[in-house]
Amino acid sequence: MTSPLTSPRVLTPGPGSQATVREIIQQPEVWREAASAIAALRQELDAFLAPLLARPDLRILLTGAGTSAFAGEIAAPALSRLLDRRVEGLATTAIVSNPREYLSEDLPTLLISFARSGNSPESIAATRLADECLTDVSHLVLTCDREGSLYREHEGREKSMTVLMPGRANDEGFAMTSSFTSMLLSCLLILGGENDSAVNALAAAATQIFQSRQEAIRQLAANGYDRIVYLGSGPLTGLARESALKLLELTAGQVVTYFDSALGFRHGPKAVLDDNTLVVVYVSSDPYTCQYDLDIIAELRSTQNPESVIAITSEPLPSSHGKSWVLEGLTGLNDAYLAVGYVIVAQILGLSFALQLGTTADNPFPGGDVNRVVQGVSIHSLLPAAGEVAVASTEL
Repeated sequence: MTSPLTSPRVLTPGPGSQATVREIIQQPEVWREAASAIAALRQELDAFLAPLLARPDLRILLTGAGTSAFAGEIAAPALSRLLDRRVEGLATTAIVSNPREYLSEDLPTLLISFARSGNSPESIAATRLADECLTDVSHLVLTCDREGSLYREHEGREKSMTVLMPGRANDEGFAMTSSFTSMLLSCLLILGGENDSAVNALAAAATQIFQSRQEAIRQLAANGYDRIVYLGSGPLTGLARESALKLLELTAGQVVTYFDSALGFRHGPKAVLDDNTLVVVYVSSDPYTCQYDLDIIAELRSTQNPESVIAITSEPLPSSHGKSWVLEGLTGLNDAYLAVGYVIVAQILGLSFALQLGTTADNPFPGGDVNRVVQGVSIHSLLPAAGEVAVASTEL
């Protein structure tokens, strides 16, 4: 069988896109490496997590900034259902700017931090504020960089555990691709248990996209769309958000993007639609939720060009709903797992639009207007009382 890394049908890098192409293509292999690493750490992970998960009042927070936050938004609903307990996705940017609101409940807390490099100012600040505001907090850090500030702060620390992604997942490109999927998948495997069949199915589905969908995706990028909307329900709303950001980043903002849930889109945001809008709908694997996805697909195809409404699904849709892009072999996986496979379409779509528009995907902002690792953020000391002037701040 031809490896997706060497197949002539796999993505061809354009100028300034070599790293991004490599990091998209390598994901099936990186996922298997990540799964093997989690399996090797299972005894240590269980020793760390079992006493925490035994506490019925434990609050689990999944946190990160930007794409890392969206990993938490995707995983949280699925893990809440699986673990039958409170699991929330909450961005570090929310925690850092409003710690007294978001950390107001002094409950035993497991803060799970996602971070590609761990050098974003909010990454460490969020964990420090949790320590300051909460009586009993433990930290699980999922990161791609052994030299990153977040890893170094928590490695070997009491009540903390660090888990490194495979070295290749520390993306060199501007946009997070393999770092995002490896951290999301690792979180699902750590808290949900090993699932080799899911990992192998996702790897096969990604390879299928590389081999059979690239030309269709390239054609979409060549069709002149200047607005892209991503829709998804439940965990897939977080995926829609990540997909919209990926295209916005890789095209340096030249294409307007939007995300929403299938139901939420009707409540005003439909105003974004015009003749040059492409809509991508991620179809849920949940039979109940799927009905709402099918409803919005049918509605949009009746009012828009049907060829401009793409349904991404794990199994064929009823013929009355038109054509869909089926990722075979994923039937039965929950939506958080599906997001790992579905996002490959969004990554290639963002890259294809970038190449079509002539942006350098590895560094879409050569002038430094937007940075790979956020810069210029001042982390202010937590005030002892509301309204008191901060006595210090730190430029990170």
